[in-house]
Amino acid sequence: MPNRAVVQIDGGSPRIIAIGQKAGDSATLVSVEKDGATFNVDGKRRSIKLGEAPLSAPTSSSPTASLTSDSRGHFMADGQVNGQAIRFIVDTGATMVSLSSADARRLGINYLAGQPTQLSTANGVAQAWRVRLDSVRVANITINNVDAVVIDNAAMPALLGMSFLNRTDMKREGNIMTLVKKF
Repeated sequence: MPNRAVVQIDGGSPRIIAIGQKAGDSATLVSVEKDGATFNVDGKRRSIKLGEAPLSAPTSSSPTASLTSDSRGHFMADGQVNGQAIRFIVDTGATMVSLSSADARRLGINYLAGQPTQLSTANGVAQAWRVRLDSVRVANITINNVDAVVIDNAAMPALLGMSFLNRTDMKREGNIMTLVKKF
């Protein structure tokens, strides 16, 4: 949407605002980029990337994450595994958080010490290892002791599967998905 952004303010419902329009009491939309927007907040410019934490804390006492779908309808999430940065595709069809063997090596995960298994994937049967991740973080939500699988496929994207998602309440309104940590 040229010159417009979808915003969620203080945990409220997502809404569309135009450049120059106020987004809450202290923020005004200044510009819109392909992967985010810039706001004037109390006289200071602040750039927010897609899916990044909101400008002000939500009213909910539980940690939240707001994600926006891309042009193909996929939800992407910048996150962390064991404190290391990674970009996930949100996949409600994936039983567990799934990482490629290349991502696991980069993140320092000794997946070969995990439980070997084989998985049926869209590309056929693949060798994999079940592991437990110390922590997975997306925006303000951190989940500890997350079951995951590392698949022997260097090109596979990281998937944010149900072993993380089922510990959140998911709500989708149009192209915005909001996750709220359950426990």
